[in-house]
Amino acid sequence: MLGDLGGRSAIDRSVVRLFALVSEGLAQATHALLAGERETALGVIERERHVDALVGEVEAMVWAEIDGGGIDRDLRHLVGLLLILPELERSADLAEHIAQRALQSLGFKMSPLSRGIVQRMTEVALEMWSSVAALFVDPSAGAVDLAEDDEEIDLLHDRLTSEIARGEMDPVAASQVTLLARFYERLGDHAVNLSRRMALLSGGAPGAPG
Repeated sequence: MLGDLGGRSAIDRSVVRLFALVSEGLAQATHALLAGERETALGVIERERHVDALVGEVEAMVWAEIDGGGIDRDLRHLVGLLLILPELERSADLAEHIAQRALQSLGFKMSPLSRGIVQRMTEVALEMWSSVAALFVDPSAGAVDLAEDDEEIDLLHDRLTSEIARGEMDPVAASQVTLLARFYERLGDHAVNLSRRMALLSGGAPGAPG
């Protein structure tokens, strides 16, 4: 799906794997939430631990190249990777937070409209993550413009907040859905931040994080 990785370093291949784990975790966490699938939610939570371990491994590999003094790649690329890794790790944390709500059967306590909004937020976030993952694999494709998707995520966040304010959900469930709205919004923000970090990998200016 992301092209031929045969010529990429072990570090880069691991980062591509992290992108895939985050995207899969988000998709499965939302499915678990809305379908009430406990086993799927538990799988997402286990995936997050794998992400943490893989991030640690990649960081160690990057620092080994830097400290070894015999760097056979651009230092800018290595520094860029160190900036990308926290965004990936935090995004996996957000997918885990969604999965935790699935274990509480929150999806069944949500209003039909809020469920639809959450589904759409997931679709937009996954589109954003697919774009930044593809950019990492092929930086020559040029910068990706996520402004429209980011705006849609923000609008959906506002719609979900308005739906919560109608007071038709149980107050405890409503408070948890408020957190969900923030989780999905942050997943979009992390995708935007990653698109800006990619500028370091291609030699440009990183831009300000979102």
